[in-house]
Amino acid sequence: MKKIVTVSLLSLGMALPLMAQKEPVSLFNGKNLDGWVQHGEEKWYVENGELVCESGPKAEYGYLSTEGDHKNFELELEFLQEADGNSGVFVRSTFEGTKVSGWQVEVAPKGLHTGGVYESYGRGWLIKPEPEKEGALKEGEWNTLKIRVVDNSITSWLNGTQMVHLKDATFAQGNGAIALQIHDGGGIKVRWRNIRLLSLDPE
Repeated sequence: MKKIVTVSLLSLGMALPLMAQKEPVSLFNGKNLDGWVQHGEEKWYVENGELVCESGPKAEYGYLSTEGDHKNFELELEFLQEADGNSGVFVRSTFEGTKVSGWQVEVAPKGLHTGGVYESYGRGWLIKPEPEKEGALKEGEWNTLKIRVVDNSITSWLNGTQMVHLKDATFAQGNGAIALQIHDGGGIKVRWRNIRLLSLDPE
């Protein structure tokens, strides 16, 4: 009898973590912009199952944000810089037109700190990758960016290389949407795909 009880308890203990395990969800359906909100007049469209941002005639800042807010999560996506790739991924961000308050994980041409964290309408650059890590960016190819946001910390990886890790008390207070950015200045075109989110918030 003791053996049976022990086995049953062990089985239950193994089953509980499996029951609680969450699965990533896709934020982009490959067909349209359902689930997203556009800010500004720059171009956001779907082509060949990919999400494309492109400078419009005004060459201003533009953003595409999630409809809902996300506090703690792991986000993974792929991007391809077709033209000038000055863009970014915002987290815990709020919007007033094209004024965004929050934190950006940089996406930019090589040497311009892709994976670094910039506080918009705040303290500016909080952390940049070490110079030797700038080579992780593959220009003209698809890149995989992963961002992990938990409480007061944010970590980024580019193609498997950890770019930065930051702990910040102000960041811990933030909450808001996830957003993709197109920088001002014109001549920018970036493709995005496989945008997947794993929530790390408690149920």
